[in-house]
Amino acid sequence: MSSLPNVHVSTHPSLLTKLSQLRSKTADSRQVKALVNDISLILACEALAKNLVTGPGPKDATPLGFEYTATTAHPQTICIVPILRSGLGMVDAVQTVLPAPVPVHHLGMYREPSTLDPVEYYNNLPHHIPQSSADNSTASSLAILVDPIIATGGTCAAAIQTLREWGAKKVLVMSVLGAEQGLKRAAEEWPEGTELWIAGVDAELTPDGMLKPGLGDIGDRLFLTTAKHA
Repeated sequence: MSSLPNVHVSTHPSLLTKLSQLRSKTADSRQVKALVNDISLILACEALAKNLVTGPGPKDATPLGFEYTATTAHPQTICIVPILRSGLGMVDAVQTVLPAPVPVHHLGMYREPSTLDPVEYYNNLPHHIPQSSADNSTASSLAILVDPIIATGGTCAAAIQTLREWGAKKVLVMSVLGAEQGLKRAAEEWPEGTELWIAGVDAELTPDGMLKPGLGDIGDRLFLTTAKHA
């Protein structure tokens, strides 16, 4: 992925080991949930270290009574946007790493089975149909888009475009695993305003758009629902 400067693939040893554990068909739902959370924590630490800056805040005092200047992080308008449903598995980890709680807005999208094109069925971004992006004061400066899998890239690209139209100044995508072609498609959707932070990359997709070797259907594994794919 070296040809895509806005795609960052982690080399963290703990993350790579946990990703290998997550691939295993023997991992049960509880283990899958814990591994997705742990991987998301590491990704969030790496991504936010490059996308947050600190500045002086208000005065405070330690338990011993010594005064100090508190530290604040910027930008201050941040939101997390999980793509339903599997993106929900990454939200708590990202909230944990952020210095303060932030709003969580949900996007519901699915791939149409025959074309694999994304279809949006739910959007709770506040005032997500503004008169113009310039007038949209409700949009966050930094929108953190979370979805464990980027396969064809269509869903991710559509979500990036939705957030751009909403008025987000920057989109930070965090994903557990992506296909090379899908990452390329997502990275090129809005290259000047988007960064992608990924735990691992698979080279191939199956004919029905699943990653190979992949993780299976991560939503089914997280929520113990009936598998849609063999």
